[in-house]
Amino acid sequence: MSTQAKTNACRMLDKLGIAYTLHEYEWDEDQLDAGTVAGKVGIGIDSMYKTLVLRGDKTGVLLACIPGGKELHLKALASVSGNKKVDMVPVKELQALTGYIRGGVSPLGMKKNYPLYLERTALATEPVSISAGRRGLQIFLSGKDLAAAADAIPADITH
Repeated sequence: MSTQAKTNACRMLDKLGIAYTLHEYEWDEDQLDAGTVAGKVGIGIDSMYKTLVLRGDKTGVLLACIPGGKELHLKALASVSGNKKVDMVPVKELQALTGYIRGGVSPLGMKKNYPLYLERTALATEPVSISAGRRGLQIFLSGKDLAAAADAIPADITH
């Protein structure tokens, strides 16, 4: 892949010397869900990690990275992050906060470093797939490498 096509997430992994592979797919505005993307890149739904952007009532913006087949447990995330409650950030705020758009939010290479809570199961998953920072492009890497690169806080945040 040419350097011009590399995303901030790719450049960050390159700088850290972390091995990854890139997987392109045809995307559709109406089919950005984890199940569809997992099928298009040929990986199981539990290895496809989605990045959610939330706002805590005490800490402000934070991220959760969870398997595509799971649901975020808001109370668990609030508890582990030192908040009383957390809510999803409205889609219209995503780009201003992260530099990414819906369907292309990567846990790596954001405009600002927000705390990232990574579902603990990622540490034993190889590979995990995350958005490379644009629609139609996924990064495959080990869950442990993702945790290290993102300085993630492993936690039990799904149900």
